[in-house]
Amino acid sequence: MSTDEGRILGDPDESTTGQGGWLLSWAGDGEEALLEVTAAGAAAEAVATHAHGLANDKVASRIAARDSTLWGRAPQAGSAPLLGWTELHATTRAILPELEALRAELTAEGIDRVVLAGRGGSALAPEVISHTAGVPLVVLDSTDPAQVRSALAGDLARTVLVVSCKSGGTLETDSQRRAFEAAFAAAGLDAARHIVVVTDPGSALEAVSRAAGYRAVFLADPNVSGSYSALSAYGIVPSALAGADAAGLLDEAAAVADVLAEDTESNPALVLASAIAGTTPLRDKLVFVDEGSGSLGLGDWAEQLIAESTGRSGRGLLPIVTNSPTGAPPELASPAADVLGVRLVALANEIDDASESAAEADAAGGDEVTVAGALGAQFLLWEYATAAAGRLLGINPFDQPEAATAPSTARDLLTVLEARPDAEPGADAAAFTDAGIEVRATPGLLDGVRDLEGAIDALLSAVGPAGYLAVMAFLDREANADLASVRDALAARTRRPVTFSWGPRFGSAAGRPHQGGAYLQVTGAPTHDPQVPGRPFTFGHLISAQAAGDAAVLADRDRPLLRLHLTEPAALPRVTELLRGERVSA
Repeated sequence: MSTDEGRILGDPDESTTGQGGWLLSWAGDGEEALLEVTAAGAAAEAVATHAHGLANDKVASRIAARDSTLWGRAPQAGSAPLLGWTELHATTRAILPELEALRAELTAEGIDRVVLAGRGGSALAPEVISHTAGVPLVVLDSTDPAQVRSALAGDLARTVLVVSCKSGGTLETDSQRRAFEAAFAAAGLDAARHIVVVTDPGSALEAVSRAAGYRAVFLADPNVSGSYSALSAYGIVPSALAGADAAGLLDEAAAVADVLAEDTESNPALVLASAIAGTTPLRDKLVFVDEGSGSLGLGDWAEQLIAESTGRSGRGLLPIVTNSPTGAPPELASPAADVLGVRLVALANEIDDASESAAEADAAGGDEVTVAGALGAQFLLWEYATAAAGRLLGINPFDQPEAATAPSTARDLLTVLEARPDAEPGADAAAFTDAGIEVRATPGLLDGVRDLEGAIDALLSAVGPAGYLAVMAFLDREANADLASVRDALAARTRRPVTFSWGPRFGSAAGRPHQGGAYLQVTGAPTHDPQVPGRPFTFGHLISAQAAGDAAVLADRDRPLLRLHLTEPAALPRVTELLRGERVSA
């Protein structure tokens, strides 16, 4: 397919002199658009300032050539082997025939329920792909006992478990695999015939899988990190088994691969990188709003990509995914100087329609970016743009020394159980208990506070005029979905950006810059807590250790943290109402 691109400036004089303006970067095949990126206001100024330099430095072609010196004068440890994602649209095709044959076999045997055990990008990408394609996929990316139990409650005779893990040493995924293997056996099924594995060559999981005789083992490209694995076997295998069009997704990426590797200032990836990482002063809070993009959950996937690639102590970009009912989150009603709106929209029918939208945003005084494109094309666009953004920020997006800190702490806490099976990981003494809610906090945060309402007010006061609030709920995200509604209310109360995530979907604490951040953890005591087969701990112990690991990371960085531990599920509505700012009686 022949792909070309163009850029349209609303007012070239303004956008090149730092006075505002708008622009459109467009990639397409003839008159058919494949990708559109628009920028207005400060974002357009950033593109005018940086896109030409990125093109002159051959950033796009050097990313495509796996040149790790882009992020340092000498090759950075760990970066060179992790740039294989630029070719996945071509290399992943090798597994498609085997994958198609496996799906046909499973369907013939009546196995049509696909459960994915994974975490981070390797779970979020298949979730986006399957939701966008409208095919069912059960994503188990949590160790919450209730969520694990829910996944196990389906018809196991019709279930195939896809275990996705690069190393096989990830506690969450290993525990989920053990639970399903035991459940299959208890149901009188041959567990090996119901388990498919995606892992890196030579990993511990590959060895375990071969020895156990699992139905299929797909080996992914080891030169790709989890955050960039959307188009690898990690993204494709579970999605294709669920019924998504894997070849079509790879085609969408292939259609734009050449243009994203071109060293031109109109390259959509360089435009997007400049807009999100080149504003002056830096608008490092990226507020994502989906306005009918058609790619369901794309913001969640982009959040983990950007956070885990650029999040560093004291610097980086903070992505904030919103699902405001009105489509207008509080952060964009009157944006602060460090906030940039990122709107995910549908492809315009005509180039003129896209340029008109950008011009309208500029006329309204908006500092924002819009992005549109097919899902496969957007995966590759955001990956290129995030890598190039690291160049502008002075951050190596493929060197993540902090990413393992919280998981390592969680693992250390769990080793205590080997010697003391009755121990409770991370169960430090509560400052006080209020109506079934145990309240804990970092030193000094709750001085003089003795009730839940006061504790919440103290945390919100700690956010500060230039900070942000991160809410991390270590609960069953399916049964407690209403809790996510507190995000907008907290943003309105603090007048600052607020993130909301379900722990431990991905490295909640490790993937944030931390500077100015205040943190809220919501945890709960399980009503039923099954043992992890073959391990000296339960799923409840595991998720508690993961929350404690995140808390330890934040405490080491002197960040204010409030933890609300629900001793019974009935306490959650009160917490939800108080976080929304509604005054309720105990």
